[in-house]
Amino acid sequence: MLPDKEDGDGSGGAGGQIMSPKGEDPSVSLFREYLRLRTVHPEPDYDGALRFLDRIAVELGLPIKKIEVCPGKVVTILTWQGTNPNLKSVLLNSHTDVVPVFQEHWIHDAFSAFKDAEGNIYGRGSQDMKCVTIQYIQAVRRLKAEGQKFLRTLHLTFVPDEEVGGEKGMETFVRHPEFQKLNIGFALDEGLANPGNAFTVFYGERNVWLGCLLSKGLPSAVQAGPVMAPGLWRTRRLRSWLNTSQCLTLGDVATVNLTMVKGGVAYNVIPAEMDAGFDLRIPPTVNLQEFEKMIQGWCKEAGDDVTYDFAQKHMNQNMTSTQESDPWWNAFSQTCKEMDMTLQKEIFPAATDSRFIRAVGIPAIGFSPMNHTPILLHDHNEYLNERVFLRGIDVYKKLIPALANVPASPDEA
Repeated sequence: MLPDKEDGDGSGGAGGQIMSPKGEDPSVSLFREYLRLRTVHPEPDYDGALRFLDRIAVELGLPIKKIEVCPGKVVTILTWQGTNPNLKSVLLNSHTDVVPVFQEHWIHDAFSAFKDAEGNIYGRGSQDMKCVTIQYIQAVRRLKAEGQKFLRTLHLTFVPDEEVGGEKGMETFVRHPEFQKLNIGFALDEGLANPGNAFTVFYGERNVWLGCLLSKGLPSAVQAGPVMAPGLWRTRRLRSWLNTSQCLTLGDVATVNLTMVKGGVAYNVIPAEMDAGFDLRIPPTVNLQEFEKMIQGWCKEAGDDVTYDFAQKHMNQNMTSTQESDPWWNAFSQTCKEMDMTLQKEIFPAATDSRFIRAVGIPAIGFSPMNHTPILLHDHNEYLNERVFLRGIDVYKKLIPALANVPASPDEA
């Protein structure tokens, strides 16, 4: 799609690259080019993304490998080999897909990558997470141009279908033999923007349980409302904790959202069956077995005809160490400290590919270097300021060497 005319962008440069508008940093131009790729569900242009990454691999002089984890779903891997490839590697992960848009609610075309006078770049994926993809790429480009070499091998992975649950992307890829060959010791994945001065860092995620309460039979159908009430009441109470002196964040509490109600044939007929769908998010600090027993108790109180079932039920409670004695965290946090960055550690409130990486025993940090930025992932008019974007490249340019040069541990010697 062509950019908005107000921008004055041109296209068709050497090698098919977008030519940088006068005065615009080439990294910003590359970011905007990537934003214009319509990798949006329900029909993401993954072929366009693969062609883009093919070109990037050539520009960086890095070998590229493509793994089709299921028909039409390809994971792309760029590899920068370290001086000691026997050591565990560092993974920089990002996803290529973005969530749908409702264009009528956007002030600019969601795939035009429009940049306003203040340097705000509008586009679906500008925060989630095409910005991080280009920041990885440009940081690596600069490090290679300086002739730097690192102890550990660095892998950049670009995965599909994160925004639809990951079952055709990273969740499948971590079970693939090619993933095992990467020998990953530590991973970076996406985080969230922070409206304040701090940079949010995520060391764990809430478990996603998507399920339903099913009420069958005329007598029990009347009980569908009461069986929902305890969950909704508890949700309200849990959320109220966020305003207390305990300083909890959304990721610290369990939440239950009623998302669907199905059943009934007429206003004046009691339905024979009702189905209430819920989205539950449960912190890794919660005993999941006890939590499910609580749900069983709600159903028992409602009646024998009330049951529940889960369409999705994640049970991983792995969290990444944020102790200064941990070599990976120490390298990450000390490098941020040297850049005068304030880190705010949290449990991620939603779900990213980090959960699949942690589930196979690999420590992962969710981090997007976006402070002084409103949280707009999945929202209308998603944007990122170009100054924040460019600062993020500088951040990764410092973080990558620090992580890729973590000394060999005793079990790697």
